[in-house]
Amino acid sequence: MRIGQGFDVHALQEGGRLVLGGVEIAHTHSLVAHSDGDVLLHALCDALLGAAALGDIGRHFPDSDSALRGIDSRELLRRVMEQLHARGLAVAGADLTLVAQQPRLAPYVDDMRDRIAQDLKVEAGRVNVKATTTEHLGFTGRKEGIAAFAVVLLDE
Repeated sequence: MRIGQGFDVHALQEGGRLVLGGVEIAHTHSLVAHSDGDVLLHALCDALLGAAALGDIGRHFPDSDSALRGIDSRELLRRVMEQLHARGLAVAGADLTLVAQQPRLAPYVDDMRDRIAQDLKVEAGRVNVKATTTEHLGFTGRKEGIAAFAVVLLDE
């Protein structure tokens, strides 16, 4: 068994598309990023890469690569999974947390879990997605950004 943890954060900006966990969220703001800015999937990619001792998302998908501009983060996740499968690693479980004061994310959690499970090639029961606020504290509480944490367990 191998364990990995990941973290990501992006600032919010007015307008654009907000994508979290591979799901488009109805909101007035989007995340500032080189890709689609999906902090949840970025944290998950970091956790997976960490568990496999393969570095981090920035090493594999640098923001200096113009070919990755605006890329769907589900595609990045699929590429990470290809690397893991090539090494004989499979996801045993993933526990993911979004931290955002707004928008309300509970209505989207089941769709996020289903899409992530599909990309991880596991049943949805191996993926948990949670959303929380910081009770108006810090940058997330001031609605300046969204953060995400991920923990994964891999089987060899």
